[in-house]
Amino acid sequence: MAMDSLEMALSLRGKKEFEKSNQLLMDLAKQNPGDAVIQYQCAWSLDILGLEVKAVSHYEAALKLGLPEEDAKGAYLGLGSTYRTIGEYEKSRRTFESGLAKFPEDKALLVFRAMAFYNLGQHDLAMESLLKIIAETSNDREIQSYAKAIEFYSDKLDTVFT
Repeated sequence: MAMDSLEMALSLRGKKEFEKSNQLLMDLAKQNPGDAVIQYQCAWSLDILGLEVKAVSHYEAALKLGLPEEDAKGAYLGLGSTYRTIGEYEKSRRTFESGLAKFPEDKALLVFRAMAFYNLGQHDLAMESLLKIIAETSNDREIQSYAKAIEFYSDKLDTVFT
């Protein structure tokens, strides 16, 4: 029953019927408080509707209950991003770092953590992170020709070489 309803809610989301999908997911979350996937999908649906503050408790529950790997990555990103958008910058950074402890190669978590660094006034860490990601992942020919230099200077932006 819950799985049929979950599939229906996700189908509605896919059809951009966000309100209907959310209502179904909210009902499912109330009926199945111990189901991590339902809690995660409910949080996601609240985020889509711009109800970030309400999404927090569902993301937290989903992560605490334990999610499959791909959902866990999405939940760390969603919760960290949600904290950032509601001004909880330190919680945002900690959430991204918890996600990165489990998924150290996840570039999206690194990029979103850089945004939290920015909001915390840690502009050096934000730039360093973003420059390293650009050097590592860009397919742009010109950037790749300077990738080693970009990575070298990523943590030396305030250094004057004389």
